[in-house]
Amino acid sequence: MNDAKAFRGLPPPPRALRRPQRHEAHGTAWEDPYHWLRDDNWQAVMRDPTQLDAGIRGHLEAENAYTSAALADTAGLQETIFAEIRGRIREDEAGVPVPEDGFAYYSRFRTGGQHPLFCRLPLAAVAEWTPAGPPPPSEQLLLDGDALAEGHAYCDIGGGEPSSDHRLFAYALDLKGSEFFAIRVRDLATGADLPDVLEDSNGSFVWAENGQTLFYTVLDENHRPYGVKRHRLGDDPAGDPLVYREADPGFFVGVGKTASRRWLVISAHDHTTAELRICPADRPDADWRLVAPRERDVEYDLEDLGPQDGERNGGDRFVIRTNADGAEDFKLVTAPVDDPGRANWSDLVPHQPGRLIVGLRVTARHLAWLQRVDALPQIVVRDQLDGSQHQIAMAEEVYSLGLGADMPFDGSLLRYTYSSPTTPDQVIDYDMTARRGTLRKTREVPSGHDPADYVARRLLAPAPDGETVPVSVLHRADLVPGPETPCLLYGYGSYGITIPAGFAPGRLSLVDRGFVFAIAHVRGGQARGRRWYLDGKGPKKTNTFTDTIAAAEHMVAEGLTGAGRIAVQGGSAGGMLVGAVLNMRPDLFGAAVGEVPFVDVLNTMLDDSLPLTPPEWQEWGNPIEDAAAFATIRDYAPYENLADRPYPPVLATAGLTDPRVTYWEPAKWIARLREVAPDAGPYLLKTYMEAGHAGAAGRWDRLKETALVYAFIVKVLGREK
Repeated sequence: MNDAKAFRGLPPPPRALRRPQRHEAHGTAWEDPYHWLRDDNWQAVMRDPTQLDAGIRGHLEAENAYTSAALADTAGLQETIFAEIRGRIREDEAGVPVPEDGFAYYSRFRTGGQHPLFCRLPLAAVAEWTPAGPPPPSEQLLLDGDALAEGHAYCDIGGGEPSSDHRLFAYALDLKGSEFFAIRVRDLATGADLPDVLEDSNGSFVWAENGQTLFYTVLDENHRPYGVKRHRLGDDPAGDPLVYREADPGFFVGVGKTASRRWLVISAHDHTTAELRICPADRPDADWRLVAPRERDVEYDLEDLGPQDGERNGGDRFVIRTNADGAEDFKLVTAPVDDPGRANWSDLVPHQPGRLIVGLRVTARHLAWLQRVDALPQIVVRDQLDGSQHQIAMAEEVYSLGLGADMPFDGSLLRYTYSSPTTPDQVIDYDMTARRGTLRKTREVPSGHDPADYVARRLLAPAPDGETVPVSVLHRADLVPGPETPCLLYGYGSYGITIPAGFAPGRLSLVDRGFVFAIAHVRGGQARGRRWYLDGKGPKKTNTFTDTIAAAEHMVAEGLTGAGRIAVQGGSAGGMLVGAVLNMRPDLFGAAVGEVPFVDVLNTMLDDSLPLTPPEWQEWGNPIEDAAAFATIRDYAPYENLADRPYPPVLATAGLTDPRVTYWEPAKWIARLREVAPDAGPYLLKTYMEAGHAGAAGRWDRLKETALVYAFIVKVLGREK
């Protein structure tokens, strides 16, 4: 049901050479004809893209030229969509300031700018300014992202943090897209960077409270965080001591600070197990203390309840979110600061099946947490003084909630964000004592937006095993959907990540062209609690794919669209979902978009030299050691299971310096699609030669990538205006 004429006259596509590489595992042998697209020098390429093998570069450039030719007739449409999306974004958009001591910190953009500006105001000036107005004269520009990006094809500022005395500002910078960040420190009095440069970090760092010491993660040559170092300003970074080394290559490492600013925290975790260490933030030379030793499949994180009155609150305590003791959907416990081990955990908010506790915010008097019940997020507030609890009410049927930045610990404000498919993002400061919210900002849509022009609702799609899959749906209020209505179905379904049903200005460019937009909240995410995740990982991974198919079939049954009129889209692990469902039901989909798609699952999980392979074994299984995991992955891996089927047109994207889904995965997938199903398609590959996993770093450049994808979908499904 696609427009068969859409790609007529297209020249022959690039043909990748077949150089079969033999693999064998668990008594099974197979050949990978396009293994050669994996540059043996990939570590060097991550740091310097010019090191890419010339033959591989030539093939990727030929693919880019072919994609440009295939979509040449959409050039005008791409510009139109880009202009539409840009018109929905305020050029000089600013964030809501976050108070900290005598200042308020925020980021904003300048008109026409691509990168954020990090700024602060004296706290007294905040009341005189709103993010909708021009910056006041008292604003101090701390960091100019546009200036940092000058002369670089890629620039990503991984975050910034002031020192406790507010004289310095540390920030992480990646100029390649490979997520090898360098941490620098700016003197806010002079505007000059100090000579201290902390290389080869993943961007995770934190200040101690003395304003002179930084703790930061460090990466090895395979792009894995192997530990945390301590740096004193003025010292040679080459001599920075390693205060924590992680022995298990399957664990991620990060470093942070509690909201009270009393404790530094090192976290070591994989997807199902966690272990924390703490150090007094005002004594950075002190030993790091283990909270509770790691136990397989036990997760926990903590916050500090602050220096409490012992008689009233049982002494100085942490609050810990954990799934220990069979609390599948997590519970909250407290533990004494001086002995926080498992033996001393005491239930504060007991486990309740079906209520997934997602995250925490703490002030001296209040504890707030984000939970998810029946696929909808909720915020609950607890008064630590009297133990009373209340839930913050929300008005719409389908919406997204998020906990905002930490607010002053000695205050009563909770910052959260709210949006829905029809309601632009809002930032609310909620007074937990008065139980009253103050709207601090609503995302402006300069070109105009009326929520009444759109309809958002939730469907429950029956899955083959009797489960029901939530589906968030958006379309114009004046649209009467039917079998010919085009639809974009988005899915992810991995790592317990739940795709929020929030506002996204880009989607309106499809919806305004008569599309239905839908998000399938499939297993592998946590839309319906922790079990929803566990039922979509490891040996149960295929539930993710059958849930997506069930969502598509249900929309067809409900008359919202028709078979062959659905474009399926997913990125990273969601791209694996795209590849898998195309192998299972190519007839159901009229187009497919895999953005940096994780489609070469088997070969990647068998290659333990790659950055994320050992950490990912907890998610997919370890096919090196486990024959059952090998068989499961081999049965669904998109690349291995390609065959001569009626695949729809496919667009895949890649980032040359992507350390998460390496560029060769989508390149191999597209090459093999052309080999095994040459009469279907066509199959297009766009490799961003100066970007990584997240694509372009500049905000307008990212919109051009979105415009390319949407123009492809409109071209294939034939609803251009």
